[in-house]
Amino acid sequence: MNLFKQIFRKKNTPEERRFKKKKLLFGLLSGLLLGLSFPPIPLPYLIFIGLVPYFFILEKLKGFGEINRFTYYTAFIFNLVTLYWVGSWTPDADTFLMIAGTALMFFNPILFLIPSTLFYFSKKIIPSKYSFWLFPLFWVFYEYAYSITEFRFPWLTLGNSLPYFSQFVQIADIIGVYGLSLFILYINISIYSFFKVYLLKNKIDFKLLFITLILFLIPMVYGVIKIDSYKPSGKYVKVGLIQPNLNPWKKWEAGSLDKQLDLYLALSDSAVQKGAELIVWPETALPVYLLSGRYGKELATIKEFLNKRNVALITGMPNVKFYFDSTKAPDDAKPVKNSKALYTSYNSILGFNPHKDFVQTYGKIKLVPFGEKIPYVEDFPLLGKWIKWNVGISSWNTGRDTVVMNFNLPDIKLHVGAIVCIESIYPGFVAQFVKRGADLIAVVTNDSWYGNSSGPYQHKEISVLRAVENRRTVVRAANGGISCIINPLGKTVKATGMFRRTYLTGKAGINKEKTFYTQNPLLIPYITVFVVVLTIFLFLIHKIFGINFSNSS
Repeated sequence: MNLFKQIFRKKNTPEERRFKKKKLLFGLLSGLLLGLSFPPIPLPYLIFIGLVPYFFILEKLKGFGEINRFTYYTAFIFNLVTLYWVGSWTPDADTFLMIAGTALMFFNPILFLIPSTLFYFSKKIIPSKYSFWLFPLFWVFYEYAYSITEFRFPWLTLGNSLPYFSQFVQIADIIGVYGLSLFILYINISIYSFFKVYLLKNKIDFKLLFITLILFLIPMVYGVIKIDSYKPSGKYVKVGLIQPNLNPWKKWEAGSLDKQLDLYLALSDSAVQKGAELIVWPETALPVYLLSGRYGKELATIKEFLNKRNVALITGMPNVKFYFDSTKAPDDAKPVKNSKALYTSYNSILGFNPHKDFVQTYGKIKLVPFGEKIPYVEDFPLLGKWIKWNVGISSWNTGRDTVVMNFNLPDIKLHVGAIVCIESIYPGFVAQFVKRGADLIAVVTNDSWYGNSSGPYQHKEISVLRAVENRRTVVRAANGGISCIINPLGKTVKATGMFRRTYLTGKAGINKEKTFYTQNPLLIPYITVFVVVLTIFLFLIHKIFGINFSNSS
């Protein structure tokens, strides 16, 4: 019995209990600081110290399990504060969306174990004090790696916390959002190292202080110079952004199509009267396959409106393609009920030029996991039958290629990289459109699923980074808000409020110059991949052959 008590009822020493409380407190503090640094809370500066409490505990942990348990706890707090809204929690919310949102709260922190695991590996092959300086590369590797999986939801990339810090983010036109994350992490490391020396030795380490200041000043000085020297191209297009504020849960119900179209055209007409040359409607503006051949009247009404007013239109819209010859159908085509035909359906963008019959199309490529596509559903088709939204949008096909839409307006030829909703959070993906000639970025979205929570504000602010990285104006049409115009410096020139039925008009600057980041969006991710591969290789050599690369391992 005494042995049983010793094994299963082992009491911690007073020192162990104090350290356990300290872990809980410091993990909570780091999670809160990281979460509170993200929009819409205007405290981006917290991100530069957000990981300092975490590092103080991480340094004292030795085992693989305890490092990752503490990391998961800290990341869970961070996720909870920042992403509480993903389950929607609105009165009309779909039960599946709530379940998926809740599951994400527990799944997402698991991904944060990638950098902590790599940190554990590195401690086995190099001294611990040097491992901390590799930690930022491990973290950014996780941010990039997560963004290319089918489970991707890289919302919490640390650089996404900085849109309100205009001077600091300007350097993103060279290093992108992953470069901003590196700066954030290295500033955290240097501040942690500075206070560690001060607390242990009661002295100021001026070398660490200098490193911290340099890390902070490089982006700041660059940003100030860039903002002061910025000159608009002088070319612009007048856009009209339409915000119909339709209930996203109700508009998929039958019977309201004519009213919805009338609303869009009325708001668009008001925008045209204010001088709009390019009209932008939000994601899935009408809940029908407009080009399927079944909605000829509605299609003709839209074209007639554009022709009479001599304006172009970009609109989010479902799109479908049928294949009556199965040999010509793509691998992911789905069977039509009671027919031998196959079809693919896309969350699309349509581009209309006035007086032209041809409609440009783009199918969304970066689909929301579970919301728009079940990960790996091609390999496990049954998953698509088990998991589906009530609104019927959880089985889109994946678009095939980026498309730059061309518009011949009276005074300018316009090339637009039009993207759908969550695609705006993928930096390298958006850069592809600009690299292929887009001189304006348009985002069509519907953030109304999530109510007046942090989600729509965070999503809007992430577009600030896409504007800066590529030095392109971003115009954003959102069903219930926030619709806005963001200039190439990341400044929001005009914006609507949430849940207002309205339209917004304004000048969108046109720029053709490509930034260093646009041409090299994967430079920093590839550097981190190299460091990670090398770390894992040396760790395996250490484990297999017992080679000690460091006396402190």
